[in-house]
Amino acid sequence: MRIAISTDGGSVSAHFGRCPSFTVVDIENGKVAKKEFVANPGHQPGAIPLFLHEKGVECIVAGGMGGRAEEFFQQYKIRTVVGISGSIDEVIEKLRNGTLVGGESLCKPGAGKGYGVEKTVCDHSGEDK
Repeated sequence: MRIAISTDGGSVSAHFGRCPSFTVVDIENGKVAKKEFVANPGHQPGAIPLFLHEKGVECIVAGGMGGRAEEFFQQYKIRTVVGISGSIDEVIEKLRNGTLVGGESLCKPGAGKGYGVEKTVCDHSGEDK
């Protein structure tokens, strides 16, 4: 299975669309077969789901994501898992073991606007980047 993780440094980014990069991991038989980092192609409606679909991604893991983005991913049959935080290595380990459990999105719609390349501080509490 090919999985993309919204990435900011060594951690899961709270804002999938505004993250600086994605960690793309191929997990086969409980092992990491391949791991690569790809730059975020830019935050335009529907662009990232298409970009990840073209890379063969079957699942996106993020801290938070808006409903419209989730709809775009559904169009490409890409599963979304939100409410995830922690280091990329911890998340990969949980993916390998089948123990990663999503939850409520960690950001509110619009909270990530400008976060990422254009902005250095997130608009919701608990995160200073």
